[in-house]
Amino acid sequence: MDIQLFIPCYIDQLYPQTAFNTIKVLEKAGCKVHYNSNQTCCGQPAFNSGYWSEAGSLAEKFLTDFSPEMPVVSPSGSCTGFVIHHYHKILKDKPDLLEKHLLLKNKVFELSDFLVNVLKVENLGSKFPHKVTFHDSCAALREYGLTDEARRLLVNVEGLELIEMEESDTCCGFGGTFAVKNTAISTAMAENKVRNAIATGAKYIVSTEASCLMNINGYCAKHKLDIKGIHLADILASGL
Repeated sequence: MDIQLFIPCYIDQLYPQTAFNTIKVLEKAGCKVHYNSNQTCCGQPAFNSGYWSEAGSLAEKFLTDFSPEMPVVSPSGSCTGFVIHHYHKILKDKPDLLEKHLLLKNKVFELSDFLVNVLKVENLGSKFPHKVTFHDSCAALREYGLTDEARRLLVNVEGLELIEMEESDTCCGFGGTFAVKNTAISTAMAENKVRNAIATGAKYIVSTEASCLMNINGYCAKHKLDIKGIHLADILASGL
């Protein structure tokens, strides 16, 4: 299957290996990956900060960069959820762009959703001999609508032991600019998330969201903790 790859700006800038691993995983699943190097941010940071006009410009660019002729797959439920559920708000006065959005939005998928529910692939032959626990991202869970897709992929990774943490679906404290504007609250939320993860005995905290992992890893690094976050794509690419 031919697919278009959408890499969120923060993955492009901070975690490029996760982007390359996403390609590896999709190719292993039988996809031909097309990457438009003109792509940029989906507009979510601007939208969440109240800059709707600027977000609209980025939404227009997104709808230009990606075609409704083939699926758009991304290693982020947050960005895909934003494109699917919020573009109509910032494009409401532009009927031509709204029409483009209607054509595209049902073709936009988060990686684990696409693998499990579209391609019907749950075992890629990955190998990761470690104990892990899973963090459910707020946006992936509540906005995009992921349920057990990532876990169904993880349990088929050779050598991996998945141990559920308490409050796996509680926010990690990132929330985009929330972590900047409300640092003390964000830090306390990250501390609670990491404490629950450590209690499982896991060495890795897995998530579908690199932004959550950035916040979690920042806390772990500052306190020199023997646990770290890792993106689902990086695990699925392991051993391929």
